[in-house]
Amino acid sequence: MKSLRARAVVGGMLSAVAIIFLGFTGLSSLGIRQPEQGFNDLQQRRHERVVSVVETYRATPDVLVRRMADPVFERPYSGQYWQILTPDGAILTSPSLQEMRLPAPADVEEDQTVRSLRMPDGQTVRSVGLWRQFDDGQSWHVQVASSLQGLQDSQTLFRRNLFVAFGVVTLIGIIGALLQVTLVLRPLNALRRDVARRWQGEDGLDIDDYPTEVVPLVTDINTLLERNREISSRARRQAADLAHAIKTPSAIVRNELERLLQDGQDVQISIDALDRLDAQLNRSFARIRAGGGHAERPVVLDVSAALDRMVRAFGALASNAERDFTSDVAPDLRARIEQSDFDEIVGNLLDNAMKWSKSRVCVTAKAQDDLVVIEVADDGNGIADADMARVTESGRRLDTAKPGTGLGLAIVKDLIHAYGGALTLDRSETKGGLSATVTLKASLRPRS
Repeated sequence: MKSLRARAVVGGMLSAVAIIFLGFTGLSSLGIRQPEQGFNDLQQRRHERVVSVVETYRATPDVLVRRMADPVFERPYSGQYWQILTPDGAILTSPSLQEMRLPAPADVEEDQTVRSLRMPDGQTVRSVGLWRQFDDGQSWHVQVASSLQGLQDSQTLFRRNLFVAFGVVTLIGIIGALLQVTLVLRPLNALRRDVARRWQGEDGLDIDDYPTEVVPLVTDINTLLERNREISSRARRQAADLAHAIKTPSAIVRNELERLLQDGQDVQISIDALDRLDAQLNRSFARIRAGGGHAERPVVLDVSAALDRMVRAFGALASNAERDFTSDVAPDLRARIEQSDFDEIVGNLLDNAMKWSKSRVCVTAKAQDDLVVIEVADDGNGIADADMARVTESGRRLDTAKPGTGLGLAIVKDLIHAYGGALTLDRSETKGGLSATVTLKASLRPRS
């Protein structure tokens, strides 16, 4: 069981159930013993009263019977009975016994006897009997019996009520355990949300917002993120320095090759190879930049403003190339992406659209749920369905009639995926040519 929530809930429920079970057992035992003790005490007092009447009026049996004036012994089959055995063998009984008789006692015993008896009418009674020897030498047997039905009903009702009460307590305990787990884990849930917000350009983790027990974890996370930021920044700087160092000799070689080409030398193969080398280097540097973007605190880009700038730039190019360039960009679009990477993504897509369109290019941008969706469409010949998956592969060129290295869409795909987005290529429903759709994660709030 790896879930802390599940462990806490199960542990809390087990401990609550154990405590409730022990409490139920103890109270149940106590609740059963007390009524039984009360039953025995009451029966003992009635027996003592009957013995007292016998001691006073044993010389006159008729008066003795009348002196047993207790209503519980008067009502027939009331469940409360007395029976007296005289020295001459006569049996005196309470009116409640009617024609029934309690079992005859055994031989004369000095100790009091307590027995459970089954009456002819099906009742189970508890009998308290005692041979009482008086000063005149006579021995009388006095027996009082009480039905156990009332005691059993009382105990059953007590158990039922106790079960219901503890059932409610158990339910409350389970709900309490769930609430307790929720409250205990709330700081961890908050930490998870705060870390997510950190990647969305929100404020950092403030240790004052967390309980003392969670502060060491928050501190470690902040330290780890700071180290990752330093490593990423160093890698990006090194990549930029390396790119600058390579571009200078590459430019020198390109100038020499172009000079040789102007002099009539056949160096076009070398120029094409140099183009591919530059494109591969640009792709590798783009990957390094994008890969490091997640380790640093991401910036929040104003996509609407960035697209407006690119639309103006490509609009001028389209006018010179006699292309109809239109745009529909929603306001206040923001995404978590670097400005340079965004420019390279959209620039490549617009450049391809301008290159392969016949007369029209259109760029649209809108918000959709928690995404920013950008579409670049043209009215060119498009790409065959069978080639859609291959066109983003490194160096894959479907048409060599026009200049290029075949790495533009591959670079675009790498950059988009590095920021958790997606690139979708399809046939444009409105223009008829290629539709390139970019989806990026929207930012929760603008960059401060």
